[in-house]
Amino acid sequence: MLRRVLQLFIIIVGGAVGFIFIPDLLELLNVGNAQWLESPYVGALIGALILFIATYWFTDDLVGLIRLVEESLVKAPVTDLLFGTMGLIVGLIVAFLIGLPLDALGIPVLSTYLPLFATFFLGYLGFQVGFKKRDELMGLTAISSRLGSRDGKRKDDEDEKVHKGSIKILDTSVIIDGRIADICQTGFLDGTLIIPEFVLEELQHIADSSDVLKRNRGRRGLDILNKIQKELPINVEIYEGDFEEIQEVDSKLVKLAKVIDGYVVTNDFNLNKVCDLQGVSVLNINDLANAVKPVVLPGEEMAVQVIKDGKEQNQGVAYLDDGTMIVVEDGRNYIGKQIEVIVTSVLQTSAGRMIFAKPKLMEKAL
Repeated sequence: MLRRVLQLFIIIVGGAVGFIFIPDLLELLNVGNAQWLESPYVGALIGALILFIATYWFTDDLVGLIRLVEESLVKAPVTDLLFGTMGLIVGLIVAFLIGLPLDALGIPVLSTYLPLFATFFLGYLGFQVGFKKRDELMGLTAISSRLGSRDGKRKDDEDEKVHKGSIKILDTSVIIDGRIADICQTGFLDGTLIIPEFVLEELQHIADSSDVLKRNRGRRGLDILNKIQKELPINVEIYEGDFEEIQEVDSKLVKLAKVIDGYVVTNDFNLNKVCDLQGVSVLNINDLANAVKPVVLPGEEMAVQVIKDGKEQNQGVAYLDDGTMIVVEDGRNYIGKQIEVIVTSVLQTSAGRMIFAKPKLMEKAL
């Protein structure tokens, strides 16, 4: 069907070109003296016949090209096509406005060829800008809609913070970790959870890994997402956009958080630092876990079981029930034993909490 339509279109174009140019061409070449050859309708017939015969050589290539373009457009996200088309329209409008004063000059070269070049160049440039800057434009559109919904009323800084805090962007590490589902279930995390499509692709790549541990972690992450989306009373949305000029997933998350003005939810220490450096708000699950741990102060006593050597000489290592590591000075001799220790200092960072202690027996000896 497409082949027949294309052939019909080519015949019509050939007829139109022949109607306009072939009579003059025959007259210029002085081909024959018959008056009927000078008829534009004969020229249209000749032009249509020539292009119809030519279709047998290049129609298949044109059909293949059209189908390739069609498949590319069907696979492309709607937002890409929408903003690309908007950019194309803006470029064509600018080219038209540039062409008006050029026509008024009356210079043949400028009024004929320069507007054609400007139309092609600005149309292409507009499409590329609209296509590649779609994420920023979407962010501006969202901000404009929020401003419009205020009906001209001012919002104070507190309202802005409440809105900003309503958008949470999940990264791969926090999904695989699994604690995010429990946090959502308890109601401590509200608003809308945004799951970028590039995070889903990374998670699927991990789930398809040949390494058993990575494969299990990826599948666990997919199960956690399924639970959050279907079982928990929280709004979950999939962000289909992408930043093709950026390769790293963490950098894409930071860019997305800037565009939609949201929080990045993670337990990745390095991503936490990058967000802080770039002024992006971040919610670290490890920070939350540390915040709800029992407070331990220097001088307090506790009973622990030393289970292994420490990094330094004569150090022993023990753990609390929540996984907090306790470094026991001179605790190497107590490996495998449960002893009373006295807390000397506490070190707490986004990577976790570490407690330094010494055996109570040594304190009594002193």
